[in-house]
Amino acid sequence: MAEGLSVPDWTGVSASLLLVALAAFIAYRQHLNLTRELVIAAIRAGVQLIAVGAILLIVFRHTALPGAFAWVILMVIIAGQVAGRRGAGLPQARRSATIGVAVGATITLGALVLLGVISTEPRVVVPVGGMVVSGAMQATGIALRRIREDARQARPAIEARLCLGLPARQAFLPHRQSALRTALVPAIDSTKVVGLISLPGAMTGLILAGVDPLTAIRYQIVVMYMLLAATALAALAASRVAERALFDEAQRLVPLPD
Repeated sequence: MAEGLSVPDWTGVSASLLLVALAAFIAYRQHLNLTRELVIAAIRAGVQLIAVGAILLIVFRHTALPGAFAWVILMVIIAGQVAGRRGAGLPQARRSATIGVAVGATITLGALVLLGVISTEPRVVVPVGGMVVSGAMQATGIALRRIREDARQARPAIEARLCLGLPARQAFLPHRQSALRTALVPAIDSTKVVGLISLPGAMTGLILAGVDPLTAIRYQIVVMYMLLAATALAALAASRVAERALFDEAQRLVPLPD
């Protein structure tokens, strides 16, 4: 850590709660019915981060690389459950989401490690893995939600293509493409304006730690490129698995709950 870097102590963390109080006050005065949720979210975030910090301290000091990869696997499982809820109503939605996140994270993080782009130290693998899993989770959730909506709303069109003799994959292709486009747009837009509207987290953290800005920029470029790859791979894998679950062995579109 660079000399002179100011890190907030616990008193500073407590003082930052005033900002939460301000947000809660605004929500209360505007009758948004979100005051309770704001307070709970703030408390939950603090408790979760403290717990995770304690666990990561153990991982970094005592478990080495196997412990780091075990933590990444845990993140993938949790992310799959969260993204799967976005596609609630789809057959095997959580399975599709978990596979999608796992594919995106494994290929992207594996390539970075094998090619020597990032260090194999746990304190590098865990945060980079977290960024990859987070991006994959968001893209997967968006893709599954769009697939669910299209499978319901476009059911007559899909069944018409099936009646014309198209296989299930071809009958659903326009909707899978639409889901993938929708899932990738946020990542593409973020990449287009990176550095112009805001300084991303990895770059900001390195600059705050005293790293030369040009060095921080190189790291951020790697992060942005890996996030693009992870989102594309995760959305594609999840949509393919979800698509297969939408059709039975006779290639008929299964009914979805309202």
